[in-house]
Amino acid sequence: MEAMEDESLDVRDDHNHNRCPGKARPYPSGEPGTGRGRLRSGGSKLVDSDSGSENSELGEPDSAAPPAAADGKFTLDSTSKFLLNAMAVEDYRKNHWPNLEKAIDRLLVQNPTDHISVSYAQIYSYIYKCVCQQHSELLYNDLTAKVTEHLQQVSSQLQTSPPENFIENFNVALTQYMASLQCIVPVFMYLNKFYIESKLNRDLREDLMMLFADHVAEKHVNTLMPLLIEAHSMPFQVQPSTMASVVKGLYSLRPEWAQLAPALFSGFIPQINPPAVESLLPDYAAHDQKLQMELSMNGFPRGDQSRKRASDDF
Repeated sequence: MEAMEDESLDVRDDHNHNRCPGKARPYPSGEPGTGRGRLRSGGSKLVDSDSGSENSELGEPDSAAPPAAADGKFTLDSTSKFLLNAMAVEDYRKNHWPNLEKAIDRLLVQNPTDHISVSYAQIYSYIYKCVCQQHSELLYNDLTAKVTEHLQQVSSQLQTSPPENFIENFNVALTQYMASLQCIVPVFMYLNKFYIESKLNRDLREDLMMLFADHVAEKHVNTLMPLLIEAHSMPFQVQPSTMASVVKGLYSLRPEWAQLAPALFSGFIPQINPPAVESLLPDYAAHDQKLQMELSMNGFPRGDQSRKRASDDF
């Protein structure tokens, strides 16, 4: 009994004062009581948790890395990702967007009859890379900002347009913008498919048309509508093709604008007016006779009169 107490005392002395020559390994600094060296339940044998089969009798393996170390690794990874993302954004700003911006500028200012030399394959390649590098939102914002800037300049130019040329100038701006969209929307197809449609649930063409409505048409509709009504009441004051282009363009931008001048819009767009009723047939006939009279007064022949019946006089 005394021998066992002496042996136990020696072990405790080694535990506290590191005097044991070889029976047990001292605890590492800062890890007391972590199970690195334990006394078996019998109290007679010191078991090292690193030693093979003896470790299975202790009950608990070594714990994982301290949370502080894991936190430090997470912080390092987050910093690395942030720096990589910042480098990617810088590459987008320096290399991709400047080339796209130049191409968009050229497409926005082109005339419908002009031929502009633009490498659509190269533009598409830039857009593809931007989307793959997760710059879709950045690219979309830059595109809409660039188009908005252009439309604000168009609106300022229309502001100084004289009334007699306003309808024609508005038609030029609308026609030119529509022609630009015919080029811009296809090359941004990848952005439209994988960001605008899938994440925003919208369409690029509709968004760009809305920009024209907000920044150009809506600002000048109160000036444009009275001029259109006046021109419609005086045939051929404005070219019919120009009138049709402007009225149909306004209707495509905001269908509710047709309610501002139903008679004007019904002359170019079907089903604007309510369905015909029998009681208004005399009014319809009078309107047709007036139109025929105006056409004949402006030099439009009525065709071959030799086969005309006597009852065809208006």
